[in-house]
Amino acid sequence: MRNILVIGAGPAGLFTAISCTTEGRNVTVLDKNDSPGKKLLMTGSGQCNLTNSEAPKAMLKHYFGIEAQRFLKPALMAFDSSRLIEFFQKRGLKMTVRDDGKVFPVTLSARDVLEVLLAECEKQGIVIQCNCRVASVDRDDDGTFLVKTPGGDLQANYLAITTGGKSYPYTGSSGDGYLFAQKMGHTTQEPRPALAAVYIDDFPFSDLSGISIKRAEVSLWRNGGKIAERREDLLLTHTGLSGPSILHLSREILPDDTLLINLAGWKREDADRLLLEKLTANGKKNVKNILADLDLPERLTEKLVELSGAAARTGAEIKKQERKELERLLTGLEMKVSRTGDFLTAMMTRGGISILEVNSRSMESRLVPSLFFAGEVLDFDGETGGYNLQAAFSTGYLAGNSIRVKSERP
Repeated sequence: MRNILVIGAGPAGLFTAISCTTEGRNVTVLDKNDSPGKKLLMTGSGQCNLTNSEAPKAMLKHYFGIEAQRFLKPALMAFDSSRLIEFFQKRGLKMTVRDDGKVFPVTLSARDVLEVLLAECEKQGIVIQCNCRVASVDRDDDGTFLVKTPGGDLQANYLAITTGGKSYPYTGSSGDGYLFAQKMGHTTQEPRPALAAVYIDDFPFSDLSGISIKRAEVSLWRNGGKIAERREDLLLTHTGLSGPSILHLSREILPDDTLLINLAGWKREDADRLLLEKLTANGKKNVKNILADLDLPERLTEKLVELSGAAARTGAEIKKQERKELERLLTGLEMKVSRTGDFLTAMMTRGGISILEVNSRSMESRLVPSLFFAGEVLDFDGETGGYNLQAAFSTGYLAGNSIRVKSERP
């Protein structure tokens, strides 16, 4: 009988196990937590944004970096979102697709998603050992993997490392998989928080926490040069900024960087003229009311006018200096970054086991035969919207299927 060990009982690990089981294989999943799938239960604020309805070609554009996109292509082609949806619906959990393509279980319960996975594991005879912290991983000269745990040493013909990254470490993602891979010769790209909020020096909008701005233009600047930009929703917090635009930029942000925000959506060269035209055409109105058609949240508009010094003025009364300051606040609001959120709050990890050392068509190590990887432990990360969970399931499917095929050979 071929023994298969999977380290990590998250979505990638459970799907690896599910995808490699057939008769004559002994599959065991090891997890340090007291129960499996702890991070999965947190996804989508517990509602579980499982995937996105996009086809693989479109979905690939939502992962950062051309190398990651090339690496993930075989996995997404082998097991795309339609197959993932079908997997759960065949097992009684229906899915719903929102207008933005995000896919959720109709019950809006991550627990229900986990229960389907665990039921499938039980059906296939997969053993899940919780409270099992792996101390080390080695490999004998004959190719057998030796996995040391407090409960004793385990042996395996095939080993899959699916331990996740370093985000939300209290769910068990503390970087163990990097150490196991390094012990067997793999290199890792430095893990850093991704999909994280940012803290802003002297943040002027603390009292507006929870307000969201639709499709704000946000650009990232460092040493006078623009690093990146996004046009997506922006969320104000007590201490700084979040929302898709910030989450997606956060993987590039460093302390002391500057975020430049265009709330009005006007081109900078046209801003002075457009604002002056508005104020002149509505000279008797309060400045706040004149800006109502910008479709910004009312409380935010009030704050911007207050910061400009024109809170009590009409369009005809506003002074040139106040108008210039209002223009700056509307189209060139500068925010100096104090820091980004750490691994305790970041949704994903940037970095991990080098994908150059892993066969993208099988998820097998290029350095160590019969060693496989799946999920966030690898050096790829994507945008919010279900893309990272889909990648976890797809790479898990490919790893498990590759183990199954390889173990069937004489």
